[in-house]
Amino acid sequence: MTTPSWHERSRTVHIDGRAVIEGRRVDAASGARFDNISPIDGRILGEVARCDAADVDAAVASARAAFEDGRWARKPPAERKRTLIRFADLMLAHEDELALLETLDMGKPIRYSKSVDVRLAQNCIRWYGEAIDKIYDQVAPSPQDSLALITREPVGVVAAIIPWNYPMLMAAWKIGPALAAGNSVVLKPSEKAPLSSLRLAELALEAGVPEGVFNVLPGYGDEAGRALALHMDVDCIGFTGSTRVGKQILQMAGQSNLKRAWTELGGKSANIVCADCPDLDAAVAGAIGSIYFNQGESCNAPSRLFVEESIREAFLDKALALIPQYAPGDPLDESTVMGAIVDAIQMKTVLGFIDDGKAAGARLLAGGHAARAETGGLYIEPTLFDGVESTMRIAREEIFGPVLSVLSFTDLDEAVRQANATPYGLAAAVWTADMSRAIRTSRKLRAGTVHVNQYDNDDITVPFGGYKQSGNGRDKSLHAFDKYTELKTTWIQI
Repeated sequence: MTTPSWHERSRTVHIDGRAVIEGRRVDAASGARFDNISPIDGRILGEVARCDAADVDAAVASARAAFEDGRWARKPPAERKRTLIRFADLMLAHEDELALLETLDMGKPIRYSKSVDVRLAQNCIRWYGEAIDKIYDQVAPSPQDSLALITREPVGVVAAIIPWNYPMLMAAWKIGPALAAGNSVVLKPSEKAPLSSLRLAELALEAGVPEGVFNVLPGYGDEAGRALALHMDVDCIGFTGSTRVGKQILQMAGQSNLKRAWTELGGKSANIVCADCPDLDAAVAGAIGSIYFNQGESCNAPSRLFVEESIREAFLDKALALIPQYAPGDPLDESTVMGAIVDAIQMKTVLGFIDDGKAAGARLLAGGHAARAETGGLYIEPTLFDGVESTMRIAREEIFGPVLSVLSFTDLDEAVRQANATPYGLAAAVWTADMSRAIRTSRKLRAGTVHVNQYDNDDITVPFGGYKQSGNGRDKSLHAFDKYTELKTTWIQI
């Protein structure tokens, strides 16, 4: 039997845009909805519940009741572990469906939705499930006449607000450790890409996560998101998104109940290639592949490329030869490596940055235009600017699109100074054969992750987050439990 093509499957995929509250699919209390439009071809996939403050109240009340009665928080660790592993197994069993929802919703190539997003998201849930019964509390070195216990407890009701660029994976990064720790969760996906999060809630219920423990509210940030951030019965909020909105989240957390607020925000990552780079082809492939992956819609994308002047021409020749491989194509074709921009607003923003780069005097060597307009979708050519100065807007602000700015240097210390001369500090890289130089440089770079002779290697076992205005706290690894647990000291007199 012939396997249906992704296009054939897209015509029959079930779209349910209703919220998930107390284990049930429900419309918004107001009955309001909004169209869910695919950036692939502009077609309406379906209608999505436009949740607001009333729905937030209902979801938070459901989460609070579930937390207080202990239906999840007080389950034996081994039982919570088995449930999260079943959840991960169900994600794998439904990987084609989840991948298709992700691609239709935000435009990324189906090959990556399946091989990257679904696989990493289920691995995240599985890893935190496995961690549940492997984390021990502590006994402090107290005096002989007392016993001091240091224990972790779930913080309570966790609100998670996630972006549209990796909806499923960002959801997993939040709900994995939050659920593993015993919390109840209210998740608000971006209105631009809510479908995979809604389906995850159904799979979690099927796996045995009790009703009310995991709720999902689609809606707009200034409505549902704002209500969550201001809610007096939310104990903790985890946010991934823009620095502008992250600042608002922190302010609203303070205005309300001083809830914990953890943010993973924007980036303007610097990728520094020295003349003694051990493998120039690998450096070129890493730079080009990382900036154009996910259409450049990645917070840690290495959008500033510093190349030592003596190898700049050779580097650019190799880069320009690679760029045609990243021409945008049909996201439902498994050969496509760069897909659609998430929506018309983001496309206008990226094209505006490209116009600014040209007006500022940067040399446009590749791309710079919209593409595939005949499809009705939203596509931009992979774009490369040379001769960029650090004062230019394209070198200072996060573009969140397939635009690479190339700057040259002759002095590594000056390159590091310019790399650090940004409000962001999410990621960076240095390419050099001199390991002493690599270590010295990595120590000077003010970033949460520094790559050496590669870019974007990743694993669930290592923390992810940034310095400065790239946010606070860390996703992934055991460090993520710090965000979703309280430390309690219990003194016992002997």
